[in-house]
Amino acid sequence: MLPAPEVVELALRLSRADEAMVIVTDAHDASLRWAGNSMTTNGSSVSREWAVVSIFRDGPTVARVGNVGSTSVDADEIEAVVRASEEAARTAAPAKDAMALLDPESLGADSLDWMLSWDGSPATTDITVFEGLARDLARGFDGADRLYGFAHHQVHSSWLGTSAGVRRRWVQPTGSVEINGKRGAGTDLASAWVGAGTTDFADIDTPALLAELSRRLDWSKRRVELPAGRYEILLPPSAVADLMIYMAWSMEGRGAHEGHTAFSRPGGTRIGERLTDIPLTLYSDPGAAGLEYRPFVATTSSSESLSVFDNGLTAQRADWIREGVIESLVYPRATAAEFGAPVTVPGGNLLMTGGSDASLAEMIAGTERGLLLTCLWYIREVDPASLLLTGLTRDGVYLVENGEVTAAVNNFRFNESPLDLLRRVTEAGRTEITLPREWKDWFTRTAMPAVRIPDFHMSSVSQAT
Repeated sequence: MLPAPEVVELALRLSRADEAMVIVTDAHDASLRWAGNSMTTNGSSVSREWAVVSIFRDGPTVARVGNVGSTSVDADEIEAVVRASEEAARTAAPAKDAMALLDPESLGADSLDWMLSWDGSPATTDITVFEGLARDLARGFDGADRLYGFAHHQVHSSWLGTSAGVRRRWVQPTGSVEINGKRGAGTDLASAWVGAGTTDFADIDTPALLAELSRRLDWSKRRVELPAGRYEILLPPSAVADLMIYMAWSMEGRGAHEGHTAFSRPGGTRIGERLTDIPLTLYSDPGAAGLEYRPFVATTSSSESLSVFDNGLTAQRADWIREGVIESLVYPRATAAEFGAPVTVPGGNLLMTGGSDASLAEMIAGTERGLLLTCLWYIREVDPASLLLTGLTRDGVYLVENGEVTAAVNNFRFNESPLDLLRRVTEAGRTEITLPREWKDWFTRTAMPAVRIPDFHMSSVSQAT
């Protein structure tokens, strides 16, 4: 198997297109699964995904783009992929996002550090990364609660090369652990979930996760049935992350200008609109400690958020909401030029700051009567114009009375817009690194506060556990 940098260089040399780009990702994955207080499966894998993007120019502003991907590790198949990409480009419609390719000079000093590490080997992982986790889980298996869960570690090493001379490399470690605990059976079944994100599992405090799981199951000793309606609720950081991620995915500049997203307003966008007097800032930053992500664009196809013509472009911190005011939307270079907006790259992490120093426990202690929602799932969009979402609660809804959790409550379906929630939030706590439950497979790196909403809409009762 050719080293990834050699695949990039060979494919670029073989190209007959006017311009070309090659992206190679070597992936090392490890996983561990357990069920009913017993380890069930573990394994590791090594794979490669790579793609060639070919561009034919019909003039300074007209370009046709084709891309073909492969998982082959046979060097003899590289030319066939290059030719297929060229054929796809020849028959493609003109690209709406055509721009001049970036080159090392235009990237300036931003590209130099990555060029120095261009020939580095792929980073690796294997099941030994779970050694401490497995040891601590085994102690938890001796308890009465039934534990189920999954741990996953990925290390993806990516290389981007273009015919314009750009060479960039990045190593992205991503890990997570989720533990589901069950107690009782039948109508007395109680279920709770905890999870954490990590880069290397060295910082995973499994005993603390198991203690939190046990505490939530203890809260279920008493059960209360409540009807649908509006309730004061506390959302923990994980649930806040799931809602904010969906909102961030909707913050595309073109859609806002064209009038078909929740960030549209007559004659333009809602940039500059104040959502809340609480100084909440929602942002993405490739350099955020513990949540770092690839600090440049590397995409094999164009979308409303990304453009192949921007490959190699450095990603900067982007404040989506700054101190309660909508600040930025996502703009690839072509869209930014069309609408006179700043170029803004979508983020690979999401953080919210600006709340108090209060912990979730302290916010519970300050609640006269309300509901604590620990997990949201099956979140789907109902109305893109208002960003109305629907979803279900899961694995623990708890009644809070006079500053204490007093019972578990039935699950609900909810209907809410993250934008409206930000308008109505009355308290935000301290920011904590957290693992989103619903979107963990697609978006892992988040830091959020717990928040208080005075009138969260539970549209119906759900039979989910």
